Amino acid sequence: MGNKVIVAGVGMTRFVKPGDNLPYTELGADAIRMALADADIHYDAIQQAYAGYVYGDSTCGQGVLYHVGMTGIPVVNVNNNCSTGSTALYLARQAIEHGIADCVLAVGFEQMKPGALGNVYEDRPSPLDAFDAKCDEIVGQAEIPLALRYFGGAGLSHMEKYGTTIEDFARIRAKASHHAKANPLALFRTELSAQDVLSSPVIWPGVMTRLMACPPTCGGAAAVLVSEAYAKKHGLKRDVVIAGQAMTTDKPDTFNTDDMMQLVGYSMTADAASQVYEQTGVGPDEIGVVELHDCFAHNELITYEGLGLCPQGGAQKFIADEDNTYGGKVVTNPSGGLLSKGHPLGATGLAQCYELTNQLRGTSKDRQVEGARTALQHNLGLGGACVVTMYQAV
Repeated sequence: MGNKVIVAGVGMTRFVKPGDNLPYTELGADAIRMALADADIHYDAIQQAYAGYVYGDSTCGQGVLYHVGMTGIPVVNVNNNCSTGSTALYLARQAIEHGIADCVLAVGFEQMKPGALGNVYEDRPSPLDAFDAKCDEIVGQAEIPLALRYFGGAGLSHMEKYGTTIEDFARIRAKASHHAKANPLALFRTELSAQDVLSSPVIWPGVMTRLMACPPTCGGAAAVLVSEAYAKKHGLKRDVVIAGQAMTTDKPDTFNTDDMMQLVGYSMTADAASQVYEQTGVGPDEIGVVELHDCFAHNELITYEGLGLCPQGGAQKFIADEDNTYGGKVVTNPSGGLLSKGHPLGATGLAQCYELTNQLRGTSKDRQVEGARTALQHNLGLGGACVVTMYQAV
């Protein structure tokens, strides 16, 4: 390990439905200003910036940053599907850790449209063509939008292996709503019961209802990372550090196992988590709070096992024992997660950083996880990339 990496400041806008949003330029700029204010530094101090978004033209990052300042610094635009925000964070962390810079900004933002995700460019191969073909081969269900087939199929795979039920996914969604009611930045703050979730419109009989899927969302989030030496010199906060981080991409088992859990990144998750546990010497039993990628309730369930929060096949008991919420083993998605907070693709990874930084500072108010000292972040994008990050309070 090189330089110690400090999270000096974080910022996040309220997540909203498409149509209720400001333009992405304002969402990103507002998040940056909040992160700078939280760090108590001026934009002139930023030496590099990494800007994450999925749906936008080239150099949208400059379009956002120029609303805050024009200082001539390097601006790198990042697009890594749903793991875009954490990929920007990963690059900013590398710059600090390896001594390339001492004060770096990571920002993510998204201005989304209503409805299911789809291809923007129809005149060229999609990077997901091989994934789509494999999904068709394994589960079919061509009448269901692809993203729902991917993660519904992964849930179905878990059901067939371990006896998981649709009620387990409903309990996860209900838990998300219970957490989100204490988060003023979340999109959906109405508490739901598991029966409410099961009673919502059916997407895939016996597998998924509408409330088990996250909504398209608009928003922005940002983080300022600094070296420990820089923080000391300038009197900045040093209370949260990035203790370990790993990014993984797909291996052959994504396609050659005929398992939807693998197609949606289960092995990427397990590999990234294993690397982070090895880097830090901290295991999953020592983590108090997790923000994980619950784009669907089904993905949250399989990610419990991928991160080692419970044994393989143990997610159903983990949920039944309420070990995924306050009073249990580890509080998962105290923010409400993507299911309730929303999922503006480029902003999601940095919104997770925002939540966990505040949890470790003890500033999360009504959703504070008591005694949180170590936190884990998991952000996944199909196509694919997974970033797992461990934070620790100092």
